Amino acid sequence: MARWFPEALAAAFAVFFVLLGLSPVSREVWWAEVIPIMVVFLLLVATARRFRFSNLAYALMSVWLVLHTIGGHYTFANVPFGFVTDLFGFSRNHFDRMAHFTVGFYAFPLAEFLWRRRLAHPAVIAVFGLTMIMAVACAYEIIEWWYAAAEGGQAGIEFLGSQGDVWDAQKDMLADTLGAVAVVALFWIVRRRLPVEPDRAGSYRHDRSCRVS
Repeated sequence: MARWFPEALAAAFAVFFVLLGLSPVSREVWWAEVIPIMVVFLLLVATARRFRFSNLAYALMSVWLVLHTIGGHYTFANVPFGFVTDLFGFSRNHFDRMAHFTVGFYAFPLAEFLWRRRLAHPAVIAVFGLTMIMAVACAYEIIEWWYAAAEGGQAGIEFLGSQGDVWDAQKDMLADTLGAVAVVALFWIVRRRLPVEPDRAGSYRHDRSCRVS
């Protein structure tokens, strides 16, 4: 089962994506939100034969795909998340913050790729994974601002999802960064358990460098 985990996960997500693509709250916002999802998902599918990540990496990456798909269906500000808002007494819907936190999870596969290819020291890999997520987070906030300004209507407001918070962009980037910090710490713990490159038969081989000392 573990061997087919990525394929099963991809199939389940594809069904989930199609179902939530039916009758979204705003089709215009849906398109704006799902384009990054489709790019990431198709990129992972296309490169799976050349480089197969660990099951843990695929599981972490799928969390953002799922949450962002939900946000695209409802628009992030309108996701049914009231029970959490009421439970903690928040003044806004924080579903978008949770989704931004999971953006940081992509620091793990980035670190895994560099580690398994032996391209840098683990400390350098960890710092690079963290800073790369920070750079992507900053770039995405600029894209959100550009789209909102160019669209100039309700769809732009919903895509931006600031909910009246003037510090929304900075808080989103902080959430991305904290997610990256969490998975970089996880990478540091499990890095020696990650598989080495697969052989031509597609099965993973382990050597002493991948064992926990």
